[in-house]
This record gives sequence, C-alpha cells and structure tokens, in this order.
Amino acid sequence: MQPLFGKVTIIGVGLIGGSLGMALCSRCLAGKVVGVDIDYNNLKLAEETEAIHEGELDIEAAVTDADLIVVAVPVGVTLDIIGRIAPVIKKGCIVTDVGSTKADIVAEADRLMPAGAYFVGGHPMTGSEMAGVRGADRYLFENAVYILTPSAKTDRNAVEKVKKLVCALGANAIEMDPRAHDLMVAAVSHLPHLVAAALVNTVGEVQKDHEKTLMLAAGGFRDTTRIASGQPLMWKDICLSNRESILAVLDKFGAVLDQTRRMVEECDEEGLEEGFARARELRGKIPSKLRGYLPPAHEIVVTVPDRPGVIANLAGHLGNAGINIKDIEILRVREGEGGTIRLAFISEEEQLKAVEILRKEGISVKKR
Repeated sequence: MQPLFGKVTIIGVGLIGGSLGMALCSRCLAGKVVGVDIDYNNLKLAEETEAIHEGELDIEAAVTDADLIVVAVPVGVTLDIIGRIAPVIKKGCIVTDVGSTKADIVAEADRLMPAGAYFVGGHPMTGSEMAGVRGADRYLFENAVYILTPSAKTDRNAVEKVKKLVCALGANAIEMDPRAHDLMVAAVSHLPHLVAAALVNTVGEVQKDHEKTLMLAAGGFRDTTRIASGQPLMWKDICLSNRESILAVLDKFGAVLDQTRRMVEECDEEGLEEGFARARELRGKIPSKLRGYLPPAHEIVVTVPDRPGVIANLAGHLGNAGINIKDIEILRVREGEGGTIRLAFISEEEQLKAVEILRKEGISVKKR
C-alpha cells in the first residue's frame, strides 16, 4: 500500500499516540513514524513494540520535516506544544490532535499555524482503562467514531487527507462544529465521568460509618462507576478546558437531580414512576446496535460451560462456515460452571446462520 504520508511525527507516545503509531507502522500508512516523548525509556518501549520507527527527545528536530504531526498529549498542554512547534514546521505540514475538547484548541491553533501549514482538530472516541504505550493496541481505532472538527478557516484538502487516514485506521470519520462537539461530549462523556466519580466518593462517605459498604457493591455499581478509574490528571484537564459546556450540562443534571429528590421527599409515586419510565424509554433509544454512527451489528447471546477452549470452539464452528465475528464480549460468568457470551455480526443473514449452526452443535443461543 502506498503510504499516505512520508513522515509522521507523534508527540506523546501513550495509549492513543502509541496505538496510532502501531496502526501506521503495521499498515504502512507512513514512510516513517517518529515518536516524541519526555521519557527515553518510554520511547525505547515504543520502538520495541513497533509503535514507532524511531524515538526523539528533541521536539523541534522531530517535527521540522514532518508531513503530518499528531499532538497526542493531555489537553492542558496541547496548545503549548502547538505554539512550540509552529515556528519550525514546514510548508504543507498538517497538524492534528486527539483531545476530547475542541473549541478553544481549534481557535487558537488556527491562529498559531504559519502560512501554508494547516490544523485539523480530531477526537477519536475510543480508549482503554490501561494507560501508556503498554496499553497501546493497533486495532484501538477499529470501528471507532473519530470526530474531526474543522473550522471555517480549515483547508479542505487537509481535512480530506486526515479523513482518509482515519478511514485507513478502520475508524469512522465524522465532521462536527467544535463548539457543538464540546457540548455533546460534555453530556455523553464528561458528565458521566463526573457523576461516576461523585457516586464513588459518596459511597466512600457512607463507608466511613459502615465499613462493609463496598462489599455490597454489585455489578450495577461496578458497571456504573467503571469510568471513575480514569486518569485523574487527564480528567482534570478536560474539566478545565471544557468548563463552559460542562457547567451547562451540570446545571441541567442538577435540575433533574433536584426534581428527583423532591419526588422522593414528597413520596410522589406517580412522578417517580413517570421519571423512571421516561428514562427507560430514552435509554432504549440509544443505538446500541448501531454503535453510535456505525453500521448495524446483529447480535446473539450464547450460554456455554466454563472450560478451556470454549471461545475457540465457538469461533471455529462459525469460521468453518465463513461467518466473521464482528465483536465479542463475555457478559457473565460463574467460575467452574458457565456463562454468557455476546457475539455480533455485520449482517442479519450471518446472525441467523450463526444461530442455526450453533444450535445444531447443541449450544444454547438466542438472538438479541
């Protein structure tokens, strides 16, 4: 495959930067991938894991002849990095970022870009609980929504080049206004993290007087608060950089929470039931089978015994029939007994065929 860019410089070889580098290197999307990091050992690890072709501690030296520069650092320092590299990048260079807030960054980056160089804001909607290049995965962007936030000043050719790269990574490129992006992401990503953290801290307050509280934390609590395990520094920066939008959605959330409190206090049975019913209805409209902006995923759930090779056995039966599993997830498991596994397929035809094949093999299966 012909490389899309001659030289790509990735500033910040962590989870996102490292995963991007792995995809670029493994798919030959760049002639050369240079990683920049303040940690020499991290650069060596990135080289060993083939996330980059070579590492560089000197940021100016690394970017001077780059065709594409990816700024993959916390949003709190993104503009500092862009300001530092802007005077030395070559004409025709494209700079993009991966931060989850966009409006302020896009506006300032547009101002900082020298003549003939271009900035394209980016936000891959993907990640992992594992931090750093050790958690990097060349398939991290596969089927992920990757938002691009061009401004009125953004060069369209530059946008199309970045979009082509995003598609080559296996992601789905969506263009969005920077400010609209920040408000929507504040609602569906930043607010949930704040709520999860607040919920955990609230339980922590209860545990001060009732030390066994966390022992009662079942699956619902763990699922609801999983995202509270995120990196504190990263989330601090996100809150400060998207302050306006986050405050707006916090006000809306606060109003809903106050209303809920009043209904509980007043024993408002009808109001509570209506609120729960409305939430259930809205929750049901979340496009779980669409994976956001993705094509439909047709799912089945299988019940299998807990024994070695059971997943390989499932995949083998389907693979022999030419059926490709699009996504797989272990839903529940009882050690030594069994559990349930979700399998997803790209078409309804494959879904129905999978049900037929697995039932013939005596495997309990149902469509979702």
